[in-house]
Amino acid sequence: MNILIAEDDVVSRRILQKTLENLGHTITACENGEAAWTAYQTGDFRLIVSDWMMPGLDGLELCRKIRSLKRHEYIYVILLTAKSGKENFLEGMEAGADDYLTKPVDLAELKVRLEAAQRILGLEYQVKDNTARILRLQTDVQNLRRILPICAWCKKIRDDRQLWHSVEEYISTHSDVDFSHAICPECAEKQAVGLPKKSVSSGA
Repeated sequence: MNILIAEDDVVSRRILQKTLENLGHTITACENGEAAWTAYQTGDFRLIVSDWMMPGLDGLELCRKIRSLKRHEYIYVILLTAKSGKENFLEGMEAGADDYLTKPVDLAELKVRLEAAQRILGLEYQVKDNTARILRLQTDVQNLRRILPICAWCKKIRDDRQLWHSVEEYISTHSDVDFSHAICPECAEKQAVGLPKKSVSSGA
């Protein structure tokens, strides 16, 4: 996976780069947020590991600028910081970060976080001889990412074989979604109109 690093500390940057390269990733290492922002705009990265505290463009602002571009493919961002506490964690999440690691970084923990990021991004990596072989997970949800012909009257959906199915049947067939039926308040009120009220009999 192509990973972009933003870390102003030379030693930390080199250790981080070497660790990720040993895990089979392709690394672009930048000495500050400005250089990372420039590299991001011209590169193809799925994951960014950025220090929070950097001169000039810090990790939070870099994260905000990345989110502002709204690219089609989701970019996973991990912030590294010496800060701790719930407030700092929430501040990083609100800026658009996906994960948060305190410094000094535990490299074993970083490896686990990267594996979690890969699952979230929908990619599975098999590393052999320090070479990452990318296996894209196939999902039937892709069948729903298009315009579906639907009957204006009965709301049935037409599939690729020109057969018509109920909405529940079509979605269940093309995804892992299951349905449980209920009645919304508006429909319940409409159905109740005109029904005779139950009489209450008094006991002797």
